[in-house]
Amino acid sequence: MLQIGEYQFESRLFLGTGKFRNLDIQAEAVAASGTEVLTFALRRVNLEQPDQPSFLDRLDLDRFTLLPNTAGAKTVEEAVRLARLARASGLCHMVKVEVIGDDRTLLPDPLATLEATRQLVEEGFTVLPYTNDDPILARQLEEAGAHAIMPGASPIGSGQGILNPLNIRLIIEQAGVPVLVDAGIGAPSDAALAMELGADGVLLNTAVSQAKDPVRMARAMKLAVEAGRLSHAAGRIPKKEVASPSSPVEGIPTS
Repeated sequence: MLQIGEYQFESRLFLGTGKFRNLDIQAEAVAASGTEVLTFALRRVNLEQPDQPSFLDRLDLDRFTLLPNTAGAKTVEEAVRLARLARASGLCHMVKVEVIGDDRTLLPDPLATLEATRQLVEEGFTVLPYTNDDPILARQLEEAGAHAIMPGASPIGSGQGILNPLNIRLIIEQAGVPVLVDAGIGAPSDAALAMELGADGVLLNTAVSQAKDPVRMARAMKLAVEAGRLSHAAGRIPKKEVASPSSPVEGIPTS
């Protein structure tokens, strides 16, 4: 069971809701993924009039926990304002803090992310900051009160997978809160690797929504996360530089 603040989840796959070709495919993919958490950019929702039609209307929201994110925010003030609007609209008081520091790479602004996290924790939010794969910054975010850490595997939407598994492993080893690998996941093998490294979960969107068959890919991601988790719990064998026979060598007739 994955515990983040006061929330508990059986599924360790968090799914984004952007870029799907249509709402029917989105709904089928969400169901196939088995996710319990849906994330979306707050700017896609009419926060001033939350009762207006939106992309969330085709989903049975009683089955999911919504994780609004502050995508598009470039300053601390913008991120905090979006989070406050989400809570005031009754969406959720759990928020993924995302403060982008560069338009080309969409990499997060580390200092602004840290400050926004600190402010929102003080205001009682359950805060999940999206950050880079810096172990020092991850530790500072936890010290600021973050309820989970979400290091990027590689740039958002790039599908490059985990570029620096060593740093992801270091973040996981030192963390006292859940670590969810976010952004850059391109294939089920990437998701499985994240879980084998010891991540508590994976958040992804583009790898499913832009797949040739999003519904099949959603199921593949679900199975990959489960397999990676099982593999981590089982403990892989250490790598060796030379061969090691699987069968006993004793008793082999010699001339």
